[in-house]
Amino acid sequence: MEIAGEPLWEALQGQEIVLDLASPYVVIGRLVKAGGSVLELEHADVHDLRDTQTTREKYVLDCRLHGVRANRDRAWINLREVVGISRLADVLVD
Repeated sequence: MEIAGEPLWEALQGQEIVLDLASPYVVIGRLVKAGGSVLELEHADVHDLRDTQTTREKYVLDCRLHGVRANRDRAWINLREVVGISRLADVLVD
């Protein structure tokens, strides 16, 4: 997969990304490295949606508008859990 002619992970490296997981988690952080079946993010917010009444979309939009509230210095996410990937900057504000 490519973005603007670059391999996906190279194009996203160093950017804040949103990972929608199959579980009720959403992870937002700066992509450091992609290797094998794992993504490494720094300054990551690993958010369990069961801990709040807000929807996934509302939570991600709040992070886009107000910034990421990191709760992990580093996080490693298994790609098998990821169902969607986007840049935080690509989240539509309206």
